[in-house]
Amino acid sequence: MPKIKLPTKSPHIDMTPMVDLFSVVLTFLMLTATMRQQEPAPVDTPYSISEKPTPDFNTLTLILSNDDRVFLNFDNGPDTAFKFRPKILAEMGKRYNIEFTETELRGFEKYPASMGVPILKMKEFLAAKDAKEMSSFQTGIPVDSTDNQLALWILFARQVNPNIQACIKGDTKTGFPIVKKVLDIMADKNVYKFNLITNLEAAKINLAEIQK
Repeated sequence: MPKIKLPTKSPHIDMTPMVDLFSVVLTFLMLTATMRQQEPAPVDTPYSISEKPTPDFNTLTLILSNDDRVFLNFDNGPDTAFKFRPKILAEMGKRYNIEFTETELRGFEKYPASMGVPILKMKEFLAAKDAKEMSSFQTGIPVDSTDNQLALWILFARQVNPNIQACIKGDTKTGFPIVKKVLDIMADKNVYKFNLITNLEAAKINLAEIQK
């Protein structure tokens, strides 16, 4: 008997539903994403060969700029419901007899970058309308012996969040005196362990040695 040849058809894939789904997801991400706030001072960190990652949360990051200004940042912990950031600001306000409103506390909680604002200028900083106006208040956190606000930030951060870990991110051109002063302040608040934030040094490969 002769073989019966069945008609062959090339498969057809309708990509319309996939394109529609991709468009919906892309639109959702664009509407919900927030632009990363630029850091108040650029920091060119030194290189190292350590591959240990910095913690994702429970961190108190001290940033030392090349003009010897000090900035800091800390997070809300592993759960934003803890609201560590506004609690720390409220404690600073009590120390300086400044009462922050609920709106100001929420604004501080959502501020995404490091800050170096004297506490007496914090209300003006939080009321600023744009990043340029905010940057005018970023003069660095006072570390003078007469008004050592950095020591108080560290103290209240550790009281509000006992699990917080200190990290230092310094510029390669940061002066030694300000580094020593910051380390002395940390030691005075019983912070003897901290992480250094560096760039990973690129490994150099000697092809001649490999081929031997």
